Amino acid sequence: MSSKVLFGFHAVTVRLKTAPSSISEIHVDGSRRDARMRQFVERAKAAGVKLVDSDDERLSRIGGTTRHQGVVAKVSPLPQQHSLDDVLDQVDGPPLVLVLDGVTDPHNLGACLRVADGAGAHAVVAPRDHAVGLNATVAKVASGAAETVPYLMVTNLARTLNELKDRGLQIVGTSDDAEQTLYDVDFTGPVALVLGAEGPGMRQLTRKTCDLLVRIPMRGAVESLNVSVASGVCLYEALRQRGGA
Repeated sequence: MSSKVLFGFHAVTVRLKTAPSSISEIHVDGSRRDARMRQFVERAKAAGVKLVDSDDERLSRIGGTTRHQGVVAKVSPLPQQHSLDDVLDQVDGPPLVLVLDGVTDPHNLGACLRVADGAGAHAVVAPRDHAVGLNATVAKVASGAAETVPYLMVTNLARTLNELKDRGLQIVGTSDDAEQTLYDVDFTGPVALVLGAEGPGMRQLTRKTCDLLVRIPMRGAVESLNVSVASGVCLYEALRQRGGA
C-alpha cells in the first residue's frame, strides 16, 4: 500500500490516537523544545512510533508545505471508509448527512469536515468527479476530522440522493433564491443537507433531486457565506433542533 503524508499537530495526533500502526515514521523539528512539542513527542514515543529529527527545509520538502508546524508523518492510507449504507445502518437515531456538490477547494473541504465532526454529522458525501479528495491539506485544515468523519465520494450524486430518499431521509438543499429559510424547516428527522460550491451553487440535477430548498437569511451587504460557514450554520441548526444531543 502506497504511503502518504499528514502534517500539523492536530492531524497527526488524531492518527496517533486512532491508528498508530499506520504511521511508519514522524519527522519533527529538532530545534523545537516547547511544551507542545514535548507533549507530542511523548505521545508518539508511548505509541511506539519511530521519530526522526528534521530541520525546517526537510519538513517542508516531505510535507509539501511550509505550514507543517514542525510535524510531518509518513502514513499508510487507512482502509476505505464504509459504504454509505454501512454508515447509516450503524446510526442510532435519525441520520444527519452533509452533501457537498462541487466543492473543489481543499481548505473548504477540511473546514466542512471539521464542522461535520463538531455537529455530529454521520457522513459527508460528494461526487467523485466534481470534488476534491482527501489530501494532506484537507487533513491539516480538518484538525483530525478527516480521520473521524466518513467522507464518501460517489459516482452518481443524484442517484445517491434518491437512495437516501428510499431510506427515509429528507433531502434539503440550500439556495439563495429559496422561499423558506433554514429556520422554517424541521430537521429532527432523518435528513441530508445539500450545499453547493460558492458561486455556481448546486448543479441543476442535484437541485431538482432535493425535496425542498431553504436559504440562510442574510442581513448584511454580502450575498452568501463561505460553504464551510454555511455548513456550520445548517448543521448546528439541525443539532439545536435535536436537543443538542
